[in-house]
Amino acid sequence: MNICCIGAGYVGGPTMAMIAKQCPDISVHVVDINEERIAAWQTDNLPIYEPGLLEVVRESLGRNLFFSCDIDDAIEKADIIFVSVNTPTKTFGEGAGRASDLQYWELCARRIKEVSESDKIIVEKSTLPVRTAEAMERVLHSEDNKVHFEVLSNPEFLAEGTAISDLENPDRILIGGHETKTGQNALSKLVEIYARWIPRDKILTSNVWSSELSKLTANAFLAQRVSSINSISALCEETGADVAEVSHAIGTDSRIGSKFLNASVGFGGSCFKKDILNLVYLCETYGLKEVAAYWQKVVEINEYQQSRFVKKVIKSMFNTISGKKILVLGFAFKADTGDTRESPAIKICKELYAEKADLVISDPKAISNAKKDLSSLENVIFEKDPYEAAKDADAIALLTDWKFYKDLDFEKLHSLMRKPAFIFDGRNILDHEKIFNLGFEVYSVGKGRLTHLD
Repeated sequence: MNICCIGAGYVGGPTMAMIAKQCPDISVHVVDINEERIAAWQTDNLPIYEPGLLEVVRESLGRNLFFSCDIDDAIEKADIIFVSVNTPTKTFGEGAGRASDLQYWELCARRIKEVSESDKIIVEKSTLPVRTAEAMERVLHSEDNKVHFEVLSNPEFLAEGTAISDLENPDRILIGGHETKTGQNALSKLVEIYARWIPRDKILTSNVWSSELSKLTANAFLAQRVSSINSISALCEETGADVAEVSHAIGTDSRIGSKFLNASVGFGGSCFKKDILNLVYLCETYGLKEVAAYWQKVVEINEYQQSRFVKKVIKSMFNTISGKKILVLGFAFKADTGDTRESPAIKICKELYAEKADLVISDPKAISNAKKDLSSLENVIFEKDPYEAAKDADAIALLTDWKFYKDLDFEKLHSLMRKPAFIFDGRNILDHEKIFNLGFEVYSVGKGRLTHLD
């Protein structure tokens, strides 16, 4: 069997590497128009950072895992084609700012149709609006020919930083197919691939539309929890309540659970905001204005939390940060990834910069992406070494929950900084009492401040 995956990004690359590892008898070809990205996949310097990914790629590369820019050849030889191209939020026309931009997806579908000379199973791996499969089928079958395309939906549920463990031992695999003989046959073939290493009871099947909508809904629900607890963090700061204690209390309720109840500067990444806005657009399209407004508020609360964090920095530092050096610890949207897409750090840094702060950005994996995200700002310093970055800094703003940061020598950091030295823990991961006793002015999210200045 031959598998082709169009798109060598955060989803396509790791997913195909895992399939190749678990199914050594299947030939897996990952193709992309980006020559630089394809070349990087064949080195030890992979185009994305993901713990454990390099080892998985190394195991199969050149054996049954191949990376290439020869898209047509891979399509022609494939029995199953995974479509894993980017579907960003539209920036133009109808639905701008909310709807998914499907131009790359459509180009991909047309290329498959033009090249294919034998029947194919097409697997939607990208996050797509509900009923996209119907549109894809119209494109694929737009001309009379003898080639039959069967479209399945197989949304990814990977979390960056844990993608390899998510692929090896997922909570579930969801596959949607048409309730026809050919649709069920295609679905069964994909089930058999995943069943090589995943228990059957974790492989869920549904119709195509349910599968497509499940991905959007899952991300919307997770993001909603982050925004909900962040809205409460503001109330905690005003009332003297501790958001960590509130989170723990409600998290022990079996009806709620403890995940995604950590107050912070907010969510980021390529999925949550994009998928919620797409859900908002879908709801508006179907005339569900109240439902759309509810989910729109989740995004607004997230942006509010970031602006609120900046205001706290300004207010705490005597109502001005002009000319003050602020070290930003962490620029990736979460730990264990170099991905900065929609990272809270972008908005926070731009707002700090607008207040004329002198910014120094430090991150173990995201410096190169941070430079791109802040390319419009002048005189921003990028320094991987946090101790070098901390020299003469007035404040530290911790924005990414890297475990590495918990283990820093804060006594050394304090000695390098100007006084009073401020720490703003935007992820609530530090030992606040400990660093307070070292002399820091400590501010967190949803908790009381620890200060020597009163």
